[in-house]
Amino acid sequence: QVQLVESGGGLVQPGGSLRLSCAASGTFSGYAMGWFRQAPGNDRTFVAFISWSGGRTYYADSVKGRFTISRDNAKNTLYLQMSSLKPEDTAVYYCATQGGGGGYYSPSAYVYWGPGTQVTVSS
Repeated sequence: QVQLVESGGGLVQPGGSLRLSCAASGTFSGYAMGWFRQAPGNDRTFVAFISWSGGRTYYADSVKGRFTISRDNAKNTLYLQMSSLKPEDTAVYYCATQGGGGGYYSPSAYVYWGPGTQVTVSS
């Protein structure tokens, strides 16, 4: 079993940057990982994916070129570097471990989830 806790969220102005972290306890290095986000009234949507080795990454079109997913398996930590933030990036951000059926972009493909961290982009 894996426990996940996100951190690094907060209030940032448009155009600003934030780095989210996801600390894992338990077995971490064997899992592919993902970041998702959920705005009020919306479904949870895919943001970014990274394979267990870090060799493969995928991004939602809406964040491609602005966000970077990475991981440090020695530290059991997943990261999401976010730059050029926009008001539409405002959401609760979740990290998760892949392990179920479905594509890497589908929440159903992920087994363990953190409680989320709020990101608000506003002037």
